[in-house]
Amino acid sequence: MNQLSTLLQDFEPISLKEMDSVKLQDRIDTKFMFKDSVIPELFRRMSEHYKVLEIEGQRYNHYETLYFDTEKFNLYIRHHNGKANRFKFRSRRYVESNLNFFEVKFKNNKGRTIKDRIKRPEIVKLIADKSKDLVKSISNVDPASLEAKLWVNYVRITFVSKTSQERLTVDTMLTFKNDIQEHVYSGLVIAEVKRASARDKSHFVELMKSFGIAQKSISKYCLGVITLHPELKKNIFKPTLLYLNKLLKAS
Repeated sequence: MNQLSTLLQDFEPISLKEMDSVKLQDRIDTKFMFKDSVIPELFRRMSEHYKVLEIEGQRYNHYETLYFDTEKFNLYIRHHNGKANRFKFRSRRYVESNLNFFEVKFKNNKGRTIKDRIKRPEIVKLIADKSKDLVKSISNVDPASLEAKLWVNYVRITFVSKTSQERLTVDTMLTFKNDIQEHVYSGLVIAEVKRASARDKSHFVELMKSFGIAQKSISKYCLGVITLHPELKKNIFKPTLLYLNKLLKAS
């Protein structure tokens, strides 16, 4: 983590309040997966084009996220089967700032991600009260059918483009756990570019091309389900899993 702090010192900081104009709750997402050995050179080439989120002097932040699904993982199965107009329900804690939100993410049939969230006094482990009302108001999912399934925890660095409406998240130290087991993807980085339109130019996307890193999309929730529940079907994700296994085995 000390090395990470050093690498981020060359970036101009941006505060949470300053980021309000780039919330992008309705957006297009582009994802990449690569090894953390790329980070030093990548950040060096990014620093001229991006600002980094800084909270109380810290430029990386720990996230704790609890995902909900039905008893038989119907939301995961719907994602696996390629169904459009699908939902994810999660509770998230921003550790350093001690902020807690319950969130609903909706992926529509045009590939756009729309996020709604409400602030909560603590991380939600049972959907009730205002969280229940949010689920009912914007989805066709019965809140009573949802139960806590999977923790997805990681360290996130958030960047904002200096020249366009773009946010970029870089996640490391990815950890999945439930009541029975835990798995850490050591050395893996998942980066996600968030833009109003895929037509908007992204310096990060161009950097990925220059590094020979192709776009690879898998939700962290789905990856966690596959990792901790190998008995569930995963055929559609096999090409990405092969890529991931090869990536992490490479020297």
